[in-house]
Amino acid sequence: MTMITLNSEDFMLRKDECQAAMDQWSLHLTHFPELKKLLPTNYVFEINSGHLDWMRKNSKYEEFCAAVGVYDAQVILILYPMDEKGLRKDMDEYPCSLLSPLQYDLRLQEIQQYTVVKNALLSKDLQSIDKNADMSFPISNKPVLEQDKAVEAIEKWRNEGMEWFYQECTDYKGARIFTRFYVPTADLCLENGGLKRIVCSFGLKYNDVYGRMLVTLIFISFLENLQNTGSTALTEANTYDWAKPCPPVCRIPMDGL
Repeated sequence: MTMITLNSEDFMLRKDECQAAMDQWSLHLTHFPELKKLLPTNYVFEINSGHLDWMRKNSKYEEFCAAVGVYDAQVILILYPMDEKGLRKDMDEYPCSLLSPLQYDLRLQEIQQYTVVKNALLSKDLQSIDKNADMSFPISNKPVLEQDKAVEAIEKWRNEGMEWFYQECTDYKGARIFTRFYVPTADLCLENGGLKRIVCSFGLKYNDVYGRMLVTLIFISFLENLQNTGSTALTEANTYDWAKPCPPVCRIPMDGL
C-alpha cells in the first residue's frame, strides 16, 4: 500500500486502501487481546491544517463520516465527506489521522453563564491535573458542551475503556463495537479562520436512549482567538461532543459508506 505522508499524524490513502483498513478493523472486533494492543486509551487523533483545508473544500453536506480502520497495524481515523444524498462522496483518496500519544498537555476551556471562564488541564496521559475559574465578562454566541461532562467522558474512557471492550467482545462477540461515527459538519467550525487543528479523543458515557454505555468521539478545537485566561473578548469554547457511533446509530446504509 502506498501512503502519502502529510506529517507524522496525517496522511492520505486511496479509496481501496481505506476500505481494506476498515475491513481490518472489523476483523479485530472479536479479539479483545488485539484491541487492547491497538487502542491505548490515552491516545488521540489529531486533525491538522492540511486535513482541515481538505475538509473545507469537500464537506458540503450536513454530516461527515469518521470511519475507524487499521493500517500498518495501527488504528486510523478516515474522514469521509458525504454528498447531498447523505452517502459517501466518491473520491480517489481520503484523509486519515493516526491514533497516537499526545506530546503536550491539553487545555480545555468553557464559558458558563456568560460570566465565568473555566479552565481545565489534561495531561498528555489524559489525566485531569488542574482546574480553575476566572471571573470575566465574555459573550459566548453559541451553545457548548459542559466541560465537566467532556472531561468525565474522556477520563472514563481512559480508565474503563478496556473493560468496555472486554464486555463487548465477551458478551456480544464484538457486534456492538463502533466501526464509524457521524459528525455534524457545522460543529467542526470549518468556516472559522482561527481554527488551526482539532484533537479528537474517544470518550465513554451513558446513553439514556440505548440504556448502556456508548463510545463517542470528543472533538477539541484550537482557535487562534481562544483565550487562555479570563478576558472580556468574544470567545468560543473549545470542547465539543458531536459524534454518533455506528453501531448503534446506523442511519446510513453500509453500502453508502
